[in-house]
Amino acid sequence: MTPEQTVTAFLHALEAQDHTLVATLLAPDLRYTNVSLPTIKGGQRVATLFEKVLRRGTGFGVKIHSIATSGDTVMTERTDIIKVGPLYVRFWVCGTFQVRDGQIVLWRDYFDWWDITRGTLRGMAGIALPALRTDMSTL
Repeated sequence: MTPEQTVTAFLHALEAQDHTLVATLLAPDLRYTNVSLPTIKGGQRVATLFEKVLRRGTGFGVKIHSIATSGDTVMTERTDIIKVGPLYVRFWVCGTFQVRDGQIVLWRDYFDWWDITRGTLRGMAGIALPALRTDMSTL
């Protein structure tokens, strides 16, 4: 796979909750950072974290708006949705990935806390008024 195909496959594996593929696409020496939060090191550690977080009643959705590749570096501009029970939180993310030998060795996401706050408030309104809900199918 090309680096772009690796990143796309990874994001869609998260969405499908294909934890085996997620673990396969993350390198043992992975560094995963949500900018402003601590870095998590180790592909298996990150894969296990997502497997625990994405349990029954939770979910992840992704819509890639644009993707660019330069060598082994892939940048994505996307909308993510995090689902927790009836709460759907939709927010914008820009991600940088570095791929080596078919595995992601660096994953760094940038997002806006205000956008996540707005997405959470919209998600809470969607619980009270389901017609306002942003769900996975609206991406």
